[in-house]
Amino acid sequence: MRKLRNKELNRLSVEEFKQTEKTPIIAVLDNIRSLNNVGSVFRTSDALCLEEIFLCGITPTPPHNDIHKTALGAEDSMSWEYYEDTLSAIEHLKKNDYKVYCVEQAEGSTSLISFKPQLGEKVALIFGNEVKGVQQSVVDASDGCIEIPQFGTKHSLNISVSAGIVLWEATKHIRGLQ
Repeated sequence: MRKLRNKELNRLSVEEFKQTEKTPIIAVLDNIRSLNNVGSVFRTSDALCLEEIFLCGITPTPPHNDIHKTALGAEDSMSWEYYEDTLSAIEHLKKNDYKVYCVEQAEGSTSLISFKPQLGEKVALIFGNEVKGVQQSVVDASDGCIEIPQFGTKHSLNISVSAGIVLWEATKHIRGLQ
């Protein structure tokens, strides 16, 4: 087995990426503090060819060197919007027929194992603050919560790790890759 070189990966240019059909998923960042976490979500969203990222509240926006450090240019390819508050973003999403789910530990949450959006379904996934998680008012306004099963003592994952796991699982189902 030989590792592929970068030029063998058939990467899309930024312009080609912008013209490519997107996975109908929007990643919503609810008051994320870390620029590196934001950059990581940009990079993951580009890798999965997601439709867009919504940056809400105190979540930093591009351009910024620390976002670029982890995004590696995905902040240029990914479409994004800023919302002063996450509830306004949810209102916009629901008006446009998105199912809105928080990634949060909550009563009555759906295990990620059971979360199976349908082929082509429009989904928005909300990821919360590194310390406080998703705001309760945002949980209340959503269509449900998705919980990543965890087995250790922390029961806490970094937001960039949670985003990678959940966005991949949703992409897999919506693109019919399961």
